[in-house]
Amino acid sequence: MKYPFLFLLAIFSFKAGASTPEQRGLQVFRQVCSSCHSLNYVAYSDLSDLGLSMVAIKDYASQHQVADGLDDDGDPKTRPAHPSDRIGSPYPSENLARLANHGGLPPDFSRLALTQQGGTARIIQILNSYASAPEGTVLPKGSYYNLAMKHRHIAMPQPLHDGQVQYSDGTSSTIPQMSQDVGAFLEWAAHPHLHTRRKVGIFTLLYLIAMSMLVFFLKKRIWKKVKN
Repeated sequence: MKYPFLFLLAIFSFKAGASTPEQRGLQVFRQVCSSCHSLNYVAYSDLSDLGLSMVAIKDYASQHQVADGLDDDGDPKTRPAHPSDRIGSPYPSENLARLANHGGLPPDFSRLALTQQGGTARIIQILNSYASAPEGTVLPKGSYYNLAMKHRHIAMPQPLHDGQVQYSDGTSSTIPQMSQDVGAFLEWAAHPHLHTRRKVGIFTLLYLIAMSMLVFFLKKRIWKKVKN
């Protein structure tokens, strides 16, 4: 690398909130995907890495209910979510989730970019491949035509439509654009602490280099006195 210090500067000055696709993808998740899908391995507080203030995070979390044990009568009770809570399913139970989705269980999105064969690129492809079924095509009940699937059908209805989301930065919310953005967000969700780990790794490396240099020069100075 010709200018390695530029790489270090980028690492230290980078804030994920400046990563516009991830921010827009979060907006798509909140307004579209979260009606069916969870992020069980992502806490509301993790969204600070995408530029959300703690006030905004608390407000977002408080809009959702989480289980809070049993009341005095032994019935399940809930409370508004806290920033430390995980972004759970919108359905109170797995049975209700299946009932609302023709027997299918909407997958958790936390690790989808890792578990989906083909990763983020495959997710984006599927989102862009909904189409009207050719005349005479018979789809299984509860299925929708999708050119990216082996048998040309998928259980998930088309989630994205042009103009569906009003992006706060003025970006045109076409299906391809929203697909790219939500793909970027899901890639982040699969590694929500990756940037922090990279920063810690770089700081650790620089610390070890500095200590090695200090030990080297101290050794030279000490042995120089011994020899004299």
